[in-house]
Amino acid sequence: MWHLHTEVNGWPSWNLEITAAKIEGEFEEGNSFTWTSWGLTVTSTIHVVEHHSRTLWSGPVRGIMGVHEWRFEETQSGVHVVTDESWSGTPVEADPDSLHAALDRSLVAWLGRLKARAESVS
Repeated sequence: MWHLHTEVNGWPSWNLEITAAKIEGEFEEGNSFTWTSWGLTVTSTIHVVEHHSRTLWSGPVRGIMGVHEWRFEETQSGVHVVTDESWSGTPVEADPDSLHAALDRSLVAWLGRLKARAESVS
């Protein structure tokens, strides 16, 4: 699960909503990666990497600043993954309900694709 999450260049192979993704170097604090999802391209900066446990990155796109956290917990039945993302900025303030719904759909889709890919390779 952790490898799928941190292998940014492989995201488009299993996450249909991500049409491009590129990181040069390691998935580590201070590094950045560029990715395209739902027609929006963003460059995200990695702030926290707690190996096999937690990641945090942020990036701006079209006046919205997104902050995205992922947490991974080993359980008896596998890995429990939780993700939280927040958006701020003028577009969010102008239409919070629509953007909240779009963010929810995006996170649910991403988690579903991650789960399906992890189960297909295990």
